Amino acid sequence: MIGITYKNTKTILPGWVDPVHLEHKRGYAYETDTHFVHMYGRDSGFYIISIGLTAIQKKNGSLIDWVKNVFGAEDIENLNLEVGHSIKGVWRPALYYYSDTYQALEVGENEMRLSEYSLRLLVQKLDEIFLYIEPNISSLNTYSHKTRELLILACTEVENFWQYYMTQASVSPQNRRNYTTKDYVKILDKLHLKDFEFILKTYSGIPSIKPFENWEVGAPTTSLFWYDAYNKTKHDRDRHFMQATLINCINAVVANLIMHCVKFSPFPMFEQTNTFSSMINQHFGAKFTNCSPSTFYLHKINLPANTRNDLFVFDPHKSGYTEPFSTQLLSL
Repeated sequence: MIGITYKNTKTILPGWVDPVHLEHKRGYAYETDTHFVHMYGRDSGFYIISIGLTAIQKKNGSLIDWVKNVFGAEDIENLNLEVGHSIKGVWRPALYYYSDTYQALEVGENEMRLSEYSLRLLVQKLDEIFLYIEPNISSLNTYSHKTRELLILACTEVENFWQYYMTQASVSPQNRRNYTTKDYVKILDKLHLKDFEFILKTYSGIPSIKPFENWEVGAPTTSLFWYDAYNKTKHDRDRHFMQATLINCINAVVANLIMHCVKFSPFPMFEQTNTFSSMINQHFGAKFTNCSPSTFYLHKINLPANTRNDLFVFDPHKSGYTEPFSTQLLSL
């Protein structure tokens, strides 16, 4: 069952006064054996798909005609994955509730907590450096033994994330010994790493941080400038000490935050009330940028036989009508 996504341009839901489409500008739809199903989603932040705003109606005509007539659908395109399917360890919007996330991505809370502990150490070290180097345009190329230490630690940690996905995809190193960026770059599009954009909230003069923005297959090491700097300063400190700059440290730390978001979802990182989330929210804001909704997942709903025929809105998650995701392995 293939779903579609589109832009909403109107609201004609019975009993609804507020123009829902102005706040939830994206729509997602598919058809069951008996009904059409539409879910509202946002087009900002992390593009939350609001399963609690699910509209259904008995089938009559085509799905395309229905979404055009009822929601003013424009720019319609197919979703890449079948409805109700997900990829292990690759978060996409639609996964908001922790239970759904753990099940669909086949990850556990203990695993997530261990990752948070490691990231908390990186953020703490970055915070300590900020006490001595005020981040601004003129200081971004400052380097020291402390920045070199953090750069090496952060890049070692990001390699652990990358190796997890190499293992999940059963990919062997090209040189038969150790993975290199020629191997790691294969995850770039599959994990949608360019979708993420972070900012340093306290330091408005610092440009947005997109560590994977320029990563490309043709130059898998040099196009990842902060990782290239890590390799150089790690293996030849005397010649490349100046590569361990503050901006490279910031990008390396944020790269880890992005990998954590991909594996476990960004919502626990930003919405929990623990020490880890407090540290993240003190320093960082994040959102999607230039993402493709066609790559998103969609809950599959199992409607009971006595479901109403008219157009109405309900929450299938609360009603217990959502099916578990069918999780497939990552393929590179």
